[in-house]
This record gives sequence, C-alpha cells and structure tokens, in this order.
Amino acid sequence: MAEDGAPVVVAARRTAIGTAGHALRDVPVERLAGPVIAAVAEDVAGLGRAVDDVVLGNCMGPGGNVARVSALAAGLGYGVPGLTVDRQCGSGLAAILVAGQAVRAGEQELVIAGGAESASTAPVRAWRGEDGAAAVPYRRAPFAPPPHPDPDMGPAAEALAAARGVSRERQDAYACRSHERAVAARDAGRFAAEIVPVGGLAADQRPRRLRAASLARLPAAFVPGGTVTAGNSSPVSDGAAAVAIVPERLRAGLPGLRLRAGAVVGCDPALPGWGPVPAIERVLRRAGVALAEVAAVELVEAFAAQVLAVTDALGLDPLGADDDRVCADGGALALGHPWGATGAVVVTRLFTRLVRGGAPAGTLGLAAAAVGGGLGVAALFEVV
Repeated sequence: MAEDGAPVVVAARRTAIGTAGHALRDVPVERLAGPVIAAVAEDVAGLGRAVDDVVLGNCMGPGGNVARVSALAAGLGYGVPGLTVDRQCGSGLAAILVAGQAVRAGEQELVIAGGAESASTAPVRAWRGEDGAAAVPYRRAPFAPPPHPDPDMGPAAEALAAARGVSRERQDAYACRSHERAVAARDAGRFAAEIVPVGGLAADQRPRRLRAASLARLPAAFVPGGTVTAGNSSPVSDGAAAVAIVPERLRAGLPGLRLRAGAVVGCDPALPGWGPVPAIERVLRRAGVALAEVAAVELVEAFAAQVLAVTDALGLDPLGADDDRVCADGGALALGHPWGATGAVVVTRLFTRLVRGGAPAGTLGLAAAAVGGGLGVAALFEVV
C-alpha cells in the first residue's frame, strides 16, 4: 500500500483542554495554537525541512487568518503563509485533510495542520443595525438558510436520540464511561506525551469520576422531558491540537499514521449528528476496508446521544464488545470540546494510541466528527 507521495502524520501534539471561562480564559486563540505548532515543528526538526504551511480549523474566533497569526506566534517566520478552515465542529479534522491533499499533490512537503478554539475570548458578534439602530447581538451564524432546518446542536442531538431510539440510560452510561476512561488514561500518564502546557494548564481540566445516580438526577438541558442533559453533553472549551504531515518518501523512518482516505459529506441539517455515518462509509469504500479491520476509532463526542446513534448504525458497541476500540481513553464528553480543535484532538489521540502505543505496521485507525448544518468528516489512517 506504500506510495511515495502518500501523506503521513509523523508528530501530533495538543494543549490540555480547559473549560471555557476557567483555566485558559485569558489565552487568545493564537496563544493556544502557537506553542502547539512550535512543539510539533520541534518534533520534526530532525527531518531538516522547512514548514511550508500551517492549516488550522477555527469556528468562533476573531476572524482574519487565525492560522497565519498562530504561525507567527509559533516563531515559524514570515515565509509561512497560513490557511484557516471553517467546517464548524469538524474544522480540525478537515484542516488535516486539506493539508494531506496538498502533500499528496506534491505541492508541499511539510505542513502543520490542526485546529484551535478559544471560546473564552471569542468576540461577541452582532447584526449591523439599520438607519442608526443599535446592532443586534446573535449567538451564532446560521448553519443553513430558510426554509431548511437550522437547529442548535443540543436540540439536534435530542432529535437524533429520538429518531434512533437512544435511551437516557445508555447516554448516561456512555458519559460515565468517557470520564472513567479519561481519568484512567490521565492517571496512567497516557496523555503526557501529547500535551504541551499552555497558560499554566498541563492536564485536562474536566475529567472526573461520575456516578450514574448523580447523572440520572440531572434535568433535560434542551427539550422539556428530553434525554440530553448537561451530564451527557460535552462542555464549551478552550484548546488546540496540531499534527505534522509529510509525504511517505520524506518521513526518514519516523513512525506515523499514513492517511489512507478522507471524506467530507453532507446530510439532513435537521439531524447533523448523523453525518459521521455516511462519511465513514465513504472512507471505508474508498480504502477497500471493512470496519471490522479497524483497530481504533476516535469520534468527536459532542453528545453521548450522537455517538451512540452513529455507533449503533455502524454496528459498533462501545458499551460492550467494542469497549476498548471506540474512544478507549475517553473523548470530548470528558476532555472537553474546543469546537475548531476537537477534530484534530481525535487524530492526536489516534497517534498516541497507535504510534506512541507501539501498534504494529498496518494497524488501522479511524477519526470522525459530526458538524452543525448537516456534515460529516472522516479519515482513515494506517500505522507505518
């Protein structure tokens, strides 16, 4: 399966993830991304290659070219241009796919890609007033225009849970599992090699031991009488993650993750959490791989309901037979969900699980995210 121009992830780092308004509340987005980019560049300094570009996902930041500002903050020099990608919650993974395409095409030889989000410092936006009227604040840009459905992600997760029959009990059990796994991984030091301390934060702020009985007492967060609660939803968070991508011929023996295939697809904007299903199916078809051959799966855990709806559809059982296969060290429910970054966090987690964990060459890993507005992003990687 080797091809000289195939893109390979040869380094992966991230910040610890902070809950918005807390540990990283004063750190702007470029100061989250800059130290991670610098660390990844240092990790691959032995290749003797200059960084050609930085591609970063970002959703709610200050606008402008966040990737360029972050590259300068990382000390990469004036010659590194920077490209900012917005595919909402899939932005970090989409940025990695964009970088992989540039490497595969032979246009660039070393690209740092990932994502960053500072929900704490994101500006408040407003519609411009008319005829001198005051500007009207708004919470987010539309995911879809009228007459298409445009639900917030919480109510959309509730609708997906109802449509796919995902019970409150399973959602709470999955949330408990995510925290339990993340606490165990943190205590065992499995996050240590991937984390770059930023803003005084060297460990993920949110993971904690949860009790099912406590979760069961929480009220519905988005729909009266619903099943999606604050306990089985991810929090708003701050953080960044980045990887280094080079063509196969230039990796100089470094172990890594070869990007076998990637896909971005659209789905019904009323049920955006469904997006990973067609995206994963397309990726597996393109690679000629069955899901049973994939050893590690990392999904962006925006909501337990969404993860369980997707895994049910794919024939995975993270609460049973696939317990050590799907998000084995926890995910965004426990770690946090910095929107533009989390798609890159899951690739960093795959890198730690498979490359740092010493998985044999040929082992396959899958990363995927659901996106507001009805999108799914997925990528299949192979250990080299």
